[in-house]
Amino acid sequence: MNAKTTVSHVGTIKPGQLDEGTRSHAPTIQRWSPVSRASVAGLILGQCALALAPFFLEPGLVDRLTTLYIYGILALMWNALVGYAGLVSVGHQAFFGLGAYATVRLANAGVNPYLALFVAAVLIAMLSLPISAFMLRLRGGEFAIGMWVVAALSHLLVNLDTLVQGETGTSLIALQQYASHDRRLYTYWLALGAMAGLGWCVFGLLRSRTGNALRAIRDSEEAAASIGVRVLPTKRLIFVLSAFGCAMAGALWLATSITFQPKTYFSVQWTAYMLFMVLVGGIGTYEGPIIGALVFFTVETLFGAAGVAYLIGLGVIAVTFALVLPKGIWGAVEAKFGLQLLPVGYRVRRGETRQE
Repeated sequence: MNAKTTVSHVGTIKPGQLDEGTRSHAPTIQRWSPVSRASVAGLILGQCALALAPFFLEPGLVDRLTTLYIYGILALMWNALVGYAGLVSVGHQAFFGLGAYATVRLANAGVNPYLALFVAAVLIAMLSLPISAFMLRLRGGEFAIGMWVVAALSHLLVNLDTLVQGETGTSLIALQQYASHDRRLYTYWLALGAMAGLGWCVFGLLRSRTGNALRAIRDSEEAAASIGVRVLPTKRLIFVLSAFGCAMAGALWLATSITFQPKTYFSVQWTAYMLFMVLVGGIGTYEGPIIGALVFFTVETLFGAAGVAYLIGLGVIAVTFALVLPKGIWGAVEAKFGLQLLPVGYRVRRGETRQE
């Protein structure tokens, strides 16, 4: 039988006749699964339950949960910047410190202190726009060092403010008009709301065309530009969002401690914490930073009083994960079991063959 005869014969086969009733299905693109839908519903219910938690928990635990939410914000923001856009920053403590500083300034000008938390984050996000015009033209190590310079310069400029009094610092005195119990509740709800709001914002962004563009830029800016991705505006969007989130985290941290000392808020330790949470949880995964924040929070709670030994331990753990589990906890789970609770990408589902 020649090739021409074979083609002619195959062309006469009708759908459904292959293998006497066996039907073949082409691969399909899947974004949601029953597990992921249940995870989203469970997360929403969990966040609603956490909103009621202060009425049932002791004050000390409420304060600790507020701290956890702030860590969660920092981890989500740094992972969005580094894990999805490939912009490795060692200077985002600049926005953390500036968020707290702007809150102090606004409250001192007569703005309600809790309103000042949000307004300060918006102002710092606006400030990050001109900063991005310079920083986003740098790549790799140049961008990382450039951001560190921005943080150091921000620290020096804040120290010049007579209200701050150098490294002596100042306090968010306006918060003292609220009773301790009320202050604890308001700060808790704001921290939870900020973490949930920013978390869902990042989730929606990563599932959009912008998220695909960010991943393309992370892999290769030149290749992304060649297929029509607007590289600079896309990078600027995630940069400004991360600045807003870190500024909000700094403002919330100020609300928990009331005191503002520049050397504390502009310390590179905040970037070290972000790096630890993202590396341990799983860089470039949505669920990873949440797990990393929980791990960091647990380690800090158990060993934070150990001083220098605690910081050394964090470094050892981070290096160990980088060598042994480079994809982090959730990255390893995802690779082994194919489990995606909150998917931000696409999955190809193989076609199935079934008998009818």
